[in-house]
Amino acid sequence: MNDLLLRGGRPGGGAPADVLIKDGCIASIAPSIDANGAEVEELAGRLILPAFVDAHCHLDKTLWGGPWVPNTSGTELVQMIENGRARRAEFGIPNEDHVTALLEQMVTRGTSYVRTHTDIDPEIGLTGVEAVLAAAAQLKGKVTVEQVAFPQCGLLIKPGTAELMEEALKAGVGTVGGLDPAGVDRDAVGHLDIVFGLADKHGARVDIHLHDRGSLGAWEFELIIERTKALGLQGRVVISHALAIGEVDGDQQDRLAEALAEAGVGLTTCAIYSDPVPPVVKLLNAGANVALGNDGIRDLWSPYGNGDMLERAMHLAYRSYFRTAEDIEVALEAATYGGARALGLVSYGLREGASADLVTVDARTPAEAVMARPTRSLVLKSGRVVARDGALC
Repeated sequence: MNDLLLRGGRPGGGAPADVLIKDGCIASIAPSIDANGAEVEELAGRLILPAFVDAHCHLDKTLWGGPWVPNTSGTELVQMIENGRARRAEFGIPNEDHVTALLEQMVTRGTSYVRTHTDIDPEIGLTGVEAVLAAAAQLKGKVTVEQVAFPQCGLLIKPGTAELMEEALKAGVGTVGGLDPAGVDRDAVGHLDIVFGLADKHGARVDIHLHDRGSLGAWEFELIIERTKALGLQGRVVISHALAIGEVDGDQQDRLAEALAEAGVGLTTCAIYSDPVPPVVKLLNAGANVALGNDGIRDLWSPYGNGDMLERAMHLAYRSYFRTAEDIEVALEAATYGGARALGLVSYGLREGASADLVTVDARTPAEAVMARPTRSLVLKSGRVVARDGALC
């Protein structure tokens, strides 16, 4: 791989600087670097950011790249689950071509890492896992995809699902998922026993969808925190959506935020619709991690979404009433470093020695990038340009 010099950009929105990339990693960031035979990309003051991390999506469900499908789902969670289950065969879901098309779209928008929750149940088996693996292989070297073994239709209420999830973990899926242990399975303790048992047995990470609200959801937070500490899984557990913490009173938010930080349990939000949004600043101040994801993207659940993490950061900022540049950058942090921490990425960031997974945009500051969402002029994966001016290379 040839050395690459990004000349005259603004790393993180700071002073103009050059970024030298060697062997796929950031070798140096300095005001002026001699090209010394390296290929040169002139940035002319464009903003340089670490590439985006989509910490929560559902690639296997997408209809991206296919004909438009009008949404027929009801608005309640159980209705959306059943609509997706009942109609997926009609549209050939999961579809490798759709997944590939969506990943290509995400790459052109600057996303370098994706955590996707893949449906597993006795009806569909591991078909979704296989489709996502095949699509990710087509984009090898352009995006890194991590799958979560996800019991979308329930775990205890769908006998055989736990065994299939274990098969997925044995086959290389690195994260075990869960879904509303009380609200869907009606047995929070039993559900979490299976999820954390699989994680402990296979050395997997944990990422649990938790839509349950109010005191019920807050109690489930406590159960998840308790198990994380008992099994020594600090830094390896995430609660996705986490609606309850966005609507309990301030004192309970404070207690949960401190407990999450102590246990190393992170949250991932998608800031969708009118769902409660976790108190991002309060959580960060307590030391808890917050990541961001797109959730479903043009699927049988919803016609919305385009895979753009800058747009998703804008939604988080808007829903959180962020107006100052500093606060808007907090939303972008969730789409970059917060996501990296959630996925356990150790060689990530805009720093010397990190993998050169970068994105450049025509903006002066990170806050402007979130608000304007310009075309991504360059997207780099491990030091190689994989997209330019909104098109895949």
